[in-house]
Amino acid sequence: MIKYHKNIVITASLLAMLAIALGAFGAHGLKPLISADSLAVFQTGVTYQMYHALALLALALIPGLGIQKVRIVFRVFVLGIFLFCGSLYILALKNVLPFSVSFLAPVTPIGGLLLISGWALLTYSVVKMK
Repeated sequence: MIKYHKNIVITASLLAMLAIALGAFGAHGLKPLISADSLAVFQTGVTYQMYHALALLALALIPGLGIQKVRIVFRVFVLGIFLFCGSLYILALKNVLPFSVSFLAPVTPIGGLLLISGWALLTYSVVKMK
């Protein structure tokens, strides 16, 4: 396995592990603290993080996809996970945090666009494979 692909598998595994831990935290620790709507927002972050952790795992295992294309898709997905899911986690906690997080509202769609872009880049790269 190429060292870079190994790093992607490790990153994917850590992100999946974190998604499971955050999901459990949301279901058990946050349930009494935040509203059902906020819990749904938190769960959306967990779900998308897991989807994209699995996508990263698949990315590392696609044979014949050039390393440069893999690097770009990897970076776009990770940044998208961080911005999209991370902002959802924090926004879901806005009523229990001692400071305003409203500045994060525009970050969520930017993260979403990065996730969509990652899928578009992956699709294009696979279509162009020889």
